Amino acid sequence: MSVTHTVPPIEAGRSPLQKVLRAREFGLVVLIVALIAVTTAVQPTFLFSDGGWRELLRQPTILILIALGEAIVIITRNIDLSIGSILCLSTYTSGWLFANVEGIPIVLVVVIGVALGAFLGLINGLLVAFLKVPSLVITLGTLYAYRGIAILWIGPQFIRSSWLPPEFRALGTMQWASIPVLLILVLIVVLIVGWFMTSRRAGRDLYALGSNPEAAKLFGLSERRLTLNAFVTSGALAGLGGLVYLSIYATGDARVGTGYELEAVAAAVVGGVAIVGGSGTIWGVALGAFFLATISSALPVLGVPSLWQQAIVGIFIVGAILLDRVLFLSRTRRAKRKGSES
Repeated sequence: MSVTHTVPPIEAGRSPLQKVLRAREFGLVVLIVALIAVTTAVQPTFLFSDGGWRELLRQPTILILIALGEAIVIITRNIDLSIGSILCLSTYTSGWLFANVEGIPIVLVVVIGVALGAFLGLINGLLVAFLKVPSLVITLGTLYAYRGIAILWIGPQFIRSSWLPPEFRALGTMQWASIPVLLILVLIVVLIVGWFMTSRRAGRDLYALGSNPEAAKLFGLSERRLTLNAFVTSGALAGLGGLVYLSIYATGDARVGTGYELEAVAAAVVGGVAIVGGSGTIWGVALGAFFLATISSALPVLGVPSLWQQAIVGIFIVGAILLDRVLFLSRTRRAKRKGSES
């Protein structure tokens, strides 16, 4: 038997159009379009230039991947602060393999990079699940541990473009119908993860655990198993993010991925994932990541100082959390009203 949990339904009687207009995802789409329109009006080359459109679509790919993994962990009432360090190790390991193992297939490097991320995520999951220490503390520790390993191994070295095979480097710039191939591949990952979270029992059980851990246990769900699944998935997606980073920038050092963990949390929260777990959509997370990446590109063009850029992102995060709280209280009051009327 399994417990399923979804975002609380919108009241019956609303038309499909009303439901779409009230969805968090629709609001994010409006914000993204408005931001691009305003920035393009100020500086037309932001969108209408040889590289403007493509860069706008390519830049969010890394953040989307790591935000998906972070969202899955948050849905289970945990958090993963180590994904930036995992991404760093995956990036450099992949570059090192290309440089030191002559003729190694690109597919094998991809598998190793993702597997490394999954293994590091497994370590996080085991520590959280069996030590019963808050994930914030565990992953803060592994953030520094994994980063320390990267610094000790990499030192002052950096990945050189010449290490990478031309086919792999081309992936970072390849297009199909003027759309970056990397974005298409990332969207396929989004579709797969979204399908898994909504259509498969294992995905729905993650929502159940985050929604009500005690009830989930009563229905026979294994908190340890689900926690491990969430952290392994997060690590694997961070590992894949490292490969995408390498294909885009064709370089990397021990500082790669610094700060990505907080950006991933921000993307998940802005995308509608409740920080207390149990709700949120994968599509919202992808849009949240796209929105934050677009902000990072647009604000410098609009002449906003870098310090204010961070403040603006912080305002959106706080606003998203407050909005979730207001909506939760509103739904609770409506439910109580209906209960008293019946």
